[in-house]
Amino acid sequence: MKGDWVEIVVDAGDSTRTYEMVAARAGRRIETQVRRGVVEVSEVTRSGSVVRTARFMANRVLALVEHPVPRQDDAVEAVR
Repeated sequence: MKGDWVEIVVDAGDSTRTYEMVAARAGRRIETQVRRGVVEVSEVTRSGSVVRTARFMANRVLALVEHPVPRQDDAVEAVR
């Protein structure tokens, strides 16, 4: 959903670097996958087309934090 974002902290040798991937438009979402030693974060449309992708070596990733936007259904359940 628009507003979802993922924060990735990567070891850059002598320091750390922080990257952010944001679902910038309505109907897009952020998907994360780990396969074969690579962490892949993609912005995907409603139809499943990948708009952009960021890839990181899994052994260099220190933290991957997903920040979902509260959905309308979640807000209603929290009130009850």
